[in-house]
Amino acid sequence: MNYKIVIQQDEDGRFNVSCPELKGCHSFGDTIEDAQKNIREAIELYLEDASKDEIDRIRTKVEFLEIAV
Repeated sequence: MNYKIVIQQDEDGRFNVSCPELKGCHSFGDTIEDAQKNIREAIELYLEDASKDEIDRIRTKVEFLEIAV
């Protein structure tokens, strides 16, 4: 199953990462690669005990679009 993630670098240079589809699922890393590895583990732990029905209920529809301003 694929999940969308958001990675943002903070003022200290760390990369904060979240999975908006799974409320409260966050992690971080010193590099983008570390952040991706860590969020993958966080998502796996988040889903570990959840049934498919539970996953379908908690999974939020997320779309990423760009807007010109």
